[in-house]
Amino acid sequence: MKRWLWMAAMVASMMYGTAFAAPATGVDDTATQIMTLAGDHRLVVLGEYHGTAETPLLVADLMERYSRDNAPVRLGLELPMSENAALARYLRSNGDADAREALRTQPFWRVKDEQHDGRRSRDMLALIEALRALRAQGRDVGVAGYDIEISAYDSDVDRDAAMATHLRQQFNALPAGTRMLVLTGNVHAMRHPFEDAPPEMKHRTMASYLLDLPLYSVRVEALRGQSWGCLKPCRAITLPERPARDPVAETDADRSYDVWVYLPELSVGTLTDP
Repeated sequence: MKRWLWMAAMVASMMYGTAFAAPATGVDDTATQIMTLAGDHRLVVLGEYHGTAETPLLVADLMERYSRDNAPVRLGLELPMSENAALARYLRSNGDADAREALRTQPFWRVKDEQHDGRRSRDMLALIEALRALRAQGRDVGVAGYDIEISAYDSDVDRDAAMATHLRQQFNALPAGTRMLVLTGNVHAMRHPFEDAPPEMKHRTMASYLLDLPLYSVRVEALRGQSWGCLKPCRAITLPERPARDPVAETDADRSYDVWVYLPELSVGTLTDP
């Protein structure tokens, strides 16, 4: 892991109370793989398992690399758009205790235990802090949510369509040449559902509405470890263990992702308290 990322993560972990004992191995290599394979695509969608410690570090690394040499980069997070004003204020702040408290006490982060679907964690707050630090260095970076409120949709179909509409609007509003990274759940990132997907996952996904854009869909997997899942109740879910493997690119017209990449291991992040 690059020294800047390790230091930023360590500082952010102290700010937000996240346990952070050692650098997550494999983030550098996976970031390099994604950048090499995505090439000139300006809309890179990262399909994740929610609630891990490693994926926010991977995204922070990608944002740092993509924003070098004054290159403009924006990050879309699976947060309600109602959080965007608070996100913008935090990125403009000095990151002090008052600024952190103002962000941390926004409605999205104040949830009950049964609502912890993994998108809310101190690791994600540390990612936002890493972007603030980049911006303070003069990098042209930004972050915004593209989701809708849970109470605003009746089905996953409605939600995916709405998220795609918001992302399209945000992407089309970007200055020429700006790259956009999007972090989302791995189902939302699908270009097309798996052939053997259960009926409830056969609907059009967020990414499927955006295929006319310069989109590159990445499935972020791991060789072992755990993620957070809400399978009544929400809890740590053990991932199947796999042997080491290289990225797997797909080229079929009905492919689910453009590439699968594999971190060495995922671990459950530190969930925010209600």
